[in-house]
Amino acid sequence: MSLPTLTDAKLELDAGVATLTFCREDVLNALTGTNLIDDIIHTLDWAEASPDVGCVILTGTGKGFSSGGNVKDMHERTGMFSGGVDDIAAAYKATIQRIPMKFAELSVPVIAAINGVAVGAGFDLTAMCDIRIAADHARFGENFVNMGLIPGDGGAYFLQRVVGYQRAAELTFTGRLFDAKEAKEIGFLLDAVPAEELMDRATTLAQEIAAKPHYQVRQSKLLMRKAQQMNLSDFLDHTALVQGTCHHSNAHKEAVAAFVNKKS
Repeated sequence: MSLPTLTDAKLELDAGVATLTFCREDVLNALTGTNLIDDIIHTLDWAEASPDVGCVILTGTGKGFSSGGNVKDMHERTGMFSGGVDDIAAAYKATIQRIPMKFAELSVPVIAAINGVAVGAGFDLTAMCDIRIAADHARFGENFVNMGLIPGDGGAYFLQRVVGYQRAAELTFTGRLFDAKEAKEIGFLLDAVPAEELMDRATTLAQEIAAKPHYQVRQSKLLMRKAQQMNLSDFLDHTALVQGTCHHSNAHKEAVAAFVNKKS
């Protein structure tokens, strides 16, 4: 499949790893007031449909991964922040909330390579990813309350699944900023590395994932999500069916044959 046409981001595919880079550093890669929402959705749709994609990396240019909502638009009550209550609610559903809905159905693994500040909806976007690696100077914040808002993009759903309810509550209720060191300590980050090592670290991990059988990796991701939603009995029934399919796959047959031949 050919790469999708994007407006405010660039997309590269190499050895099964698709890297989406946000290119609106003039507004700290704000998701609203730019075309980045559409660029993210188009990329994830393409990655999900492409059997060649084994892993996706999200990252940004400039000082920020993403500042989330455009505060200037909020102040001027323009764009998705204009109109009455019903108008704004409809705008949220038609724009920013498309991202969590897309992540909820996604099977391809996603790594956030967080190059700088990630706050508000930008922070929540990283929480939707499977794995997060950050530059050690990055800063984070679930800071909606500081703007008299709530996490309107699904952050209250995803964040507690990453760090647990109590820590998510503390971060959400205070809106405080915190650094990469603390983000790693509370389990939000897999790793924090010097900025010049960020993309190498993320790409190496993405390549390791992409080198595995894509169907099995994607099904493993879906199983982990279903485990949060299903009772154990139904979950194991589903797991057994998926495992039966895997036992008949070429990837399994080749791996078992290689293992047996190595032992003999």
